[in-house]
Amino acid sequence: MNEAVAVESTEPPAPAAVVTEPPAPAAPAAALPGIRARLALAVVPLLSLGVLGVVPSLVLALRRGTRGDWLAAVAFTAVTVGWWFQVGLTPEGTRGAQFALDVLLLFGSTVGAAVHCLVVRSSKTAVEAR
Repeated sequence: MNEAVAVESTEPPAPAAVVTEPPAPAAPAAALPGIRARLALAVVPLLSLGVLGVVPSLVLALRRGTRGDWLAAVAFTAVTVGWWFQVGLTPEGTRGAQFALDVLLLFGSTVGAAVHCLVVRSSKTAVEAR
């Protein structure tokens, strides 16, 4: 029969060695889509007349995930939703300030979104330019 014998010692047990693992490598930032993909994304708000103006900036934000991309996506979402409400609440024969606001929101959600998609720089280029 096997019997275990416990040996008691007067010395305190040695502290356990703390094993530290090397930090996990940071996930590489997703690259900016190529020019053909950005051209295709820039056409989306133009063809939809601003209704899908948020799509290019949202795709960039989901792909790269930088703070600037998310701020742009939030800004274009606000412009697009504002334009939707303006269209829904504006009477047909509108003139003056209401018409100017409608045109400004339409311009921002179509041309602004397309231009943003085309001129956005990669994170490396933005850091080097500073």
